Amino acid sequence: MNDTTSSPTGPMTAPATAPVPAPVPAPMPALTVRGLELRRSAHVAAAGTGSNGDTPPLAAPPLVGPVDLAVERGQVVCLVGPSGCGKSLTCMSLLGMLPDGVARTAGTIRVNGQAVDGQAAYGAPPEQLRLLRGRGAAYVLQNPASCFDPVFTIGTHFQETLAAHLPTTPGSGTRPDWRAAARAALREVGFDDADAILRHYPFQMSGGMLQRVMIALALVLDVPLLIADEPTTDLDLPSQARVLDLLDQVRRTRNMGILLVTHDLSVAARMADRMAVMRHGRVVEQGDVRELFAAPRHPYTRALLAAHHRLYGLCPPHGDDAPTQHPATAPAATAPAAAGHP
Repeated sequence: MNDTTSSPTGPMTAPATAPVPAPVPAPMPALTVRGLELRRSAHVAAAGTGSNGDTPPLAAPPLVGPVDLAVERGQVVCLVGPSGCGKSLTCMSLLGMLPDGVARTAGTIRVNGQAVDGQAAYGAPPEQLRLLRGRGAAYVLQNPASCFDPVFTIGTHFQETLAAHLPTTPGSGTRPDWRAAARAALREVGFDDADAILRHYPFQMSGGMLQRVMIALALVLDVPLLIADEPTTDLDLPSQARVLDLLDQVRRTRNMGILLVTHDLSVAARMADRMAVMRHGRVVEQGDVRELFAAPRHPYTRALLAAHHRLYGLCPPHGDDAPTQHPATAPAATAPAAAGHP
């Protein structure tokens, strides 16, 4: 049988089969947490046993867990809950920074696709921890002043950070110019005179300025994941708004995943794609932020949203447990967040 057919202008060749395009791999999540549990470590439990009847560490309820979380690149996930519920412990566990007396006893953590081993993370070689904390994720803390050594300039902090984490240029054995990288990152977070900032000492800068410097230190390493543990709590209202705008800009321009811990539901409504609600060490509910605000399922989430509505005068005269309007669509709720109000 012939492959050609006749046409008024001559033979026509049958079209060749188009090649099937190779499947595009799914983007790597910035963070995946499954079944995370944190408990008192064995030596703390042993120190507390005796006449007071303390139970062995694995027999007692976990301090945190089980916790499941996921943060995609370019996505903001807000972790909300009362003080002492385990939000900060959860964040510290992601980078192997748990305090003495607390250990990870179950679960898996993957940062940008790389597994964080539950045991090795706390006794791992320094090089492994540097790769995790410097190239896998960055951590912005609530009190920025506590993260800087007051006797060294901001420039020295950039120089040490890049020396510890930035790889050398192949073939030359040298690292890129730290000063040029620091200038670029500082300009990206809104400092017009980057050279002046590099000469400053931490005590010469406000809390909002130091918070922006911390974000610049994350940008200079181009990490896929930023963990921000209540980054606006200690700041005045204009500085809060500036830092939130900066985090949103970083998410969009760098395609960075952000895990944002906050007590403020207006911040979650403004910033988050997804929200996870934590209570007593467990994530009791999580999902799309609009769906969660519109139809919360867990009683604690409903109570939390009802309190938020009362704060902004949005709670109806009846039904304290049932919020009726998503703060992202209510001017009275979003105006404070946009202006930097808590």
